Amino acid sequence: MQLRKVVLAMTVIVFVLSCGNDDGPGFELIPPQLLSDVVVEDEAALQAYLQTHFYNYEEFENPPADFDFQVVLDTIAGVNIDKRPLLQDVQSLTIEVSSEDFSLDDNETVPHTLYYLIAREGAGGMPTSADSTYIRYEGSLLNGTLFDATSDYTWQYLPFFLRGYSQAVSKFKVGDAIVENPDGTTEITNAGVGVVFIPSGLAYFNGSSNGIPSYSPLIFKITTGLYIPDTDYDGDGIPSILEDLNGDGDVTNDNTDAEREAAIRSPAFPNHLDPDDDEDGILTRDEIIIDAQGNITFPDDDNDGIPNYLDRDS
Repeated sequence: MQLRKVVLAMTVIVFVLSCGNDDGPGFELIPPQLLSDVVVEDEAALQAYLQTHFYNYEEFENPPADFDFQVVLDTIAGVNIDKRPLLQDVQSLTIEVSSEDFSLDDNETVPHTLYYLIAREGAGGMPTSADSTYIRYEGSLLNGTLFDATSDYTWQYLPFFLRGYSQAVSKFKVGDAIVENPDGTTEITNAGVGVVFIPSGLAYFNGSSNGIPSYSPLIFKITTGLYIPDTDYDGDGIPSILEDLNGDGDVTNDNTDAEREAAIRSPAFPNHLDPDDDEDGILTRDEIIIDAQGNITFPDDDNDGIPNYLDRDS
């Protein structure tokens, strides 16, 4: 699964049109579709899928001795005509998406709904959308085409992945222990298992990657093994999730010193990747106080309501 920001740079599809010799080569720029239009199409497609497919819930409810706790999706038809549709098992999460997230100038903010199925609830803690998580996944299109998968668990810093994916993972608990098998291999016990169904506006939207066409809703089967609580990716002393200043669950759009970075022609770094969040030359770690128990205090020396680490004037 590629980083979202790489894919979002691909915002225009160019088609070469045949032209007469006098006209020279011609091009037609196809503008991106509106978020508000695509979300309706995606919701219809997801609803249709959830109504016509089921998962192997009977095995999860009464696990056979050799059950591997892997989700299997299938169509409700033939011998499976009486199966319970996914729509009865999924939960939903609605997230506001801005056209600016995809470098569009339509000034739209549109609610998008993703769906997630918890087939087995993990016995451990629950990561946030800004934590590093030890996870196994398989990604596919609604038609079943597989576009990505991991053969085993891998560490993912969730903000580096699709917004819908990272926010959905935060709804799953992880496992409770790492045990060693008689053959010397290890496994994570009681890991969370489930599926996530994501509209394109919470994925690649008008971009494409690894065989994923533009405007494609996506399915991810996931197994959540472990996570690092209070992940602090940039090492500035503040857990990444606390650098979500606007509270939308997405730390990639919180950048306190964006104007200053632009002024000095520096690359733009959101706060969760920036060890100096206000670009004042003093590291964030040196503008906060962390006690022996790990509690963080945010001094505000000039009492202007802005803590020192976000205030260039303090």
